[in-house]
Amino acid sequence: MGSLVVCNVFLVICISNLLFCRTSYSFYLPGVAPEDFRSGDLLNVKVNKLTSVKTQLPYSYYSLPFCRPETIVDSRENLGEVLRGDRIENSPYVFKMRQPQLCNIVCRTNLDANTAKEFKEKIEDEYHVNMILDNLPLVVPLLRSEQEAPLYQLGFHVGLKGQYAGTKNEAYFLHNHLSFTVKFHRDEMTDSARIVGFEVTPFSVKHEYDGQWNDNTRLTTCDPHAKQTVSSSNSPLEVGDNQEVIFTYDVNFQESDVKWASRWDHYLLMSDNQIHWFSIVNSLMIVLFLSGMVAMIMLRTLYRDISKYNELETQEEAQEETGWKLVHADVFRTPVHSDLLCVFVGTGVQFFAMVLVTMVFAVLGFLSPANRGGLMTAMLFLWVFMGLFAGYSSSRLYKMFKGTEWKSIALRTSFFFPGTVFAVFFVLNALIWGQKSSGAVPFGTMSALVVLWFGISVPLVFAGSYVGFRKPAIEPPVKTNKIPRQIPEQPWYMNHLFLIFIGGILPFGAVFIELFFILTSIWLNQFYYIFGFLFIVFIILLITCAEITIVLCYFQLCSEDYLWWWRSYLTSGSSAFYLFLYATFYFFTKLDITKPVSGALYFGYMLIAAYSFFVLTGTIGFYACFTFTRLIYASVKID
Repeated sequence: MGSLVVCNVFLVICISNLLFCRTSYSFYLPGVAPEDFRSGDLLNVKVNKLTSVKTQLPYSYYSLPFCRPETIVDSRENLGEVLRGDRIENSPYVFKMRQPQLCNIVCRTNLDANTAKEFKEKIEDEYHVNMILDNLPLVVPLLRSEQEAPLYQLGFHVGLKGQYAGTKNEAYFLHNHLSFTVKFHRDEMTDSARIVGFEVTPFSVKHEYDGQWNDNTRLTTCDPHAKQTVSSSNSPLEVGDNQEVIFTYDVNFQESDVKWASRWDHYLLMSDNQIHWFSIVNSLMIVLFLSGMVAMIMLRTLYRDISKYNELETQEEAQEETGWKLVHADVFRTPVHSDLLCVFVGTGVQFFAMVLVTMVFAVLGFLSPANRGGLMTAMLFLWVFMGLFAGYSSSRLYKMFKGTEWKSIALRTSFFFPGTVFAVFFVLNALIWGQKSSGAVPFGTMSALVVLWFGISVPLVFAGSYVGFRKPAIEPPVKTNKIPRQIPEQPWYMNHLFLIFIGGILPFGAVFIELFFILTSIWLNQFYYIFGFLFIVFIILLITCAEITIVLCYFQLCSEDYLWWWRSYLTSGSSAFYLFLYATFYFFTKLDITKPVSGALYFGYMLIAAYSFFVLTGTIGFYACFTFTRLIYASVKID
């Protein structure tokens, strides 16, 4: 009961801290040094992948016939960036600090049937162009009348689909003129400046000029000498065969009061904090309800039961045992498929340790979006190194079940979960390769993942198993009979399948609102950097899984059903089933994915997510029930 109170007090303290501290926005990635620019310094714009929420298939920027520099130079991406499909390269867009430019001509090209078709396909699928300047992504500000602060859309559309006035035929228009705005914060002492914003407004303009085209041609649609700029798309450029395309851009520099350390705040600003607080309150109500039930069981029922059992004096009274004490000689009997349970528990411990450490680093600001791919890279490396805990916990449980082959359990712990996930990932990667997308993981990166798995994770699992197996076996508080007791017929509401699926509802209910924002950030290409909220939801999930499993485990034991080992794992783990159902609902209601490959990618990755959630929540419920069972049977006198 004391630990339950401590958990709830800690939860309230966390929420109070978030109420008075803007933890989501006050941290920035430590160790990243700002870069100072003086007037006239070159600013090199880099291009990233083309992205679409309709296909979920990224492509390299130069897969379309955009203007190219003389030599294309690839930036070095980290492991997380490669897995995300990022392909960062140099571009022909070069600015000079605090020196505005008007109607700069980048290049001129003529579309043929194939290139026109490629542009039309990307416009149809609503692809966005992504660029980077001084590690800031390019955004399109979207003004809203009800709020002063604009929303930011990552990247700009390749083009738009529309109709000419008076016609019904749809046409495709290409964004060939970009009006950039570079925001900077100036240091009055040194007159140097730091970039704090990178915005763009795209236009579709059918540029015109007099005479034949040459290097000195001046456009009549926009002219820096006459200070004539593009301010609308009234004469758009239609994509078509043998269409001439002239790419141009403007750049304007705007001084800002935003300091460099806070430049990401506008990108990460959430407009729906009230919904997040509703999510927290909703989850907190579930926790308080379950905490009340657990407290009632602990204080009233269990205390009464233990007192009654310990006051039995006569042999006749001892033979009239009822309730959970009646199965004391069977409650710690080795379950069926105990080896598999050990593997799942060990994997769950590994997953829990990875998630916990990742959350802590994210809340402290070490995994800022400024470090592209940092979150995924950190999770991969943490998963690999947490293999030590997986091996230790699985072998400790295995030895308790009288197992002797610790190498066998270590081998299965090393390969069962990672092997399943890798097989699904490999199939999905093959589908992406078939679409010639930059999201396909290259052979070198795939080899690096295998090296991490076999070279680090597997040896650490074996090391953990060796250490765990050398420890003394966990002794149950009561002895187990050689002959198993017959379980009486259970009423319908104590059916194991019914209780398992009922048990998963509350843990899922504690996180489903936050799950919506996570899915939106992943599949709708938006920033998610509210790890303060997420950390609290994670704590609530942990408490909810533990409490619902304890409650149902107690009811099960009172019904003289001692087969609780797998039931405790599956009760909280069944929340993964509801997670996958919600992901399916989200797919059909929020996403506009129509291509079969894109649908296969979505459900494949969400299957991996649900499988991971099952392992995590199942392990939390198992250890909660395991601890509870040991405590109550250690509290009674058994002859």
